Amino acid sequence: MRTMRLRTVHPVLWAGWAALAAGAVLCVLGWYGVSGERFAERQLPYLASCTVPGAALIVAGSVLITHGRGALAAARVEELYGLLVAAEPEGTEPGTASAAAPLAVSGELLMVPGGTLWHRVDCPLVAGKAEAVPVDAKLVRGGELSPCPICEPAEADD
Repeated sequence: MRTMRLRTVHPVLWAGWAALAAGAVLCVLGWYGVSGERFAERQLPYLASCTVPGAALIVAGSVLITHGRGALAAARVEELYGLLVAAEPEGTEPGTASAAAPLAVSGELLMVPGGTLWHRVDCPLVAGKAEAVPVDAKLVRGGELSPCPICEPAEADD
């Protein structure tokens, strides 16, 4: 599943590589022509006709390749985002947060003796544990217990 933008990026990359290669060839031809001439006034045409345009083509090719690679990366990110959006669970509208509510929403708070966290009753970490006891408000206020990161009980619930 390729996006249309991904298909339009490849010609830019090919043009960049072609300009880079043509610039290198012109620079080599200019160097070869200059090296065969003894006098500076006879070397100038080779510099003007081969070396300077070759250097310009090398710069232009480098810019095209850099732009093409950035556009290619952006197209791939766009494609991955499209796949991610397409993989949303059925029954949810695109763009809505499906996990906005916490996992547990009960108001009663529990703790495990010897533990360091306080939980809601329906927290998966204490659900079904017979040793879980109601939270002592003194422990929460004293800072001995921390709220569970899974069920996220609010301190106002104690």
